[in-house]
Amino acid sequence: MHADNEPNQAHDAGAEVDPIPAAPAALDPWEELEAEAAKWKEISLRTAAEMENLRKRTTREREDAIRYANQRLLEELIPVIDNFEMGMQAASQDTKSMIYIGMDMVRRQLNDFLASQGVEEIPTSGNFDPNLHDAVAQEECAAGQEGRILRVTRRGFRLRDRLLRPASVVVSKVPTPA
Repeated sequence: MHADNEPNQAHDAGAEVDPIPAAPAALDPWEELEAEAAKWKEISLRTAAEMENLRKRTTREREDAIRYANQRLLEELIPVIDNFEMGMQAASQDTKSMIYIGMDMVRRQLNDFLASQGVEEIPTSGNFDPNLHDAVAQEECAAGQEGRILRVTRRGFRLRDRLLRPASVVVSKVPTPA
């Protein structure tokens, strides 16, 4: 019988040698609940802020899409308008002809259409602005002011606040000393 007791004693001795670690001091259940509630409140606030930002961004992108929906069409129409203007210059030799009068009516309709779409011509008076103008040449100017627009070689346009095509201009430069 004594042999039967030995295994139990060895088992009991092993339990004493390798005790089960004690659980860490438990937090107050109320503090645990408050910490959990604070965590979920923070997640909720962040999610609400992200959703509000997404809503604003989506609204802004939708408005821009509507506002600039015709941009590509207008960009492709501008070279046609350039060619039409060259035809107007040729027809202007006889301003009493029916061809000129008809073309002038079409030009006014085109200008009204462009204005109704928010297209405006880029101003080309004053100084060169690299954001709006494309300098195709420089010419010496006796006036001595550098960077002034002397003439326009191709009109530029913008759609509201977006550039459709920069104006091509000739810009003044100070004469080089002899």
